Amino acid sequence: MSHHHHHAHSHTPGQVHRAFLVGILLNTAFLLVELVYGFRSHSLSLVADAAHNFGDVLSLALAWGAAWLAAREATTRRTYGFRRAGILAALINASVLLVLVGGILWESLRRFTAPSPTQGWTMIVVAGVGTLINLGSAIPFMTGKHGDLNLRAAFLHLLADAGVSLGVALTGLAILATKWMWLDPAVSLLVGLVVLLGTWPLFRSALDLSLDAVPGHIDLDAVRAHLLAAPGVHQLHHLHVWALGTTSTALSVHLVVDEGADACLVHDLASTLHDHFDIDHATIQVEALGQAEACRLTRAGSSH
Repeated sequence: MSHHHHHAHSHTPGQVHRAFLVGILLNTAFLLVELVYGFRSHSLSLVADAAHNFGDVLSLALAWGAAWLAAREATTRRTYGFRRAGILAALINASVLLVLVGGILWESLRRFTAPSPTQGWTMIVVAGVGTLINLGSAIPFMTGKHGDLNLRAAFLHLLADAGVSLGVALTGLAILATKWMWLDPAVSLLVGLVVLLGTWPLFRSALDLSLDAVPGHIDLDAVRAHLLAAPGVHQLHHLHVWALGTTSTALSVHLVVDEGADACLVHDLASTLHDHFDIDHATIQVEALGQAEACRLTRAGSSH
């Protein structure tokens, strides 16, 4: 029976915490401004964008809490630490956004029947500022977005927000030019659909990981073939691969090996599993071919 660990992180904890703090403060301040001007100018697009930004602030706060928890040491009761917190944050995060999107879509459809007169200039200025704030907040998360589902959620949120704010600003321009008031609910409908498309894959991914599914970047058949191709390995059973958190993957397996199998087999396999598949926590149980058979016969004999 053996364990093997490897750890690799592209972000320092300080950088991550700073990125979250800046993102939360900027977005909270902007969201309040956007709500005030949204109601004053009767712009559903601005209010929809503010709701979307609220989802962002909430998700950033959740993701920050999860990043902080995930960095905490394991205890005798929580032997894996709190690494799952990131998966839970991504799941709650995506769920909240889906609910907000539902509200925005419903209100947009209602507004089509009774469009309110909106102030184009207010929309342009407020949404233009929002675009810059969201882009500025997203940049610090860029380097970590590939390896960590939690950071990817934060990055995607902020990027989607920047796009949405830009759309609202352009709508303000279009309303000034054409006086078409239906453009406001039309764009908020579009905003809702864009957010829905971006959030659904994140929701599915987080739900999968929370239910111990094999992480998306790992091909289980390739892992099985890799283990069976190792010298001296005859067969395997009880192969499990699951996510310990948003950045670490675990594997457990029973291998049936030759009597004289290489003593370094377990260590070598743990090392190659990390290098080839990014599995950083492998638990490999080894049983010798003859022994496994002998145990089975003994058990079978004693049960008669």
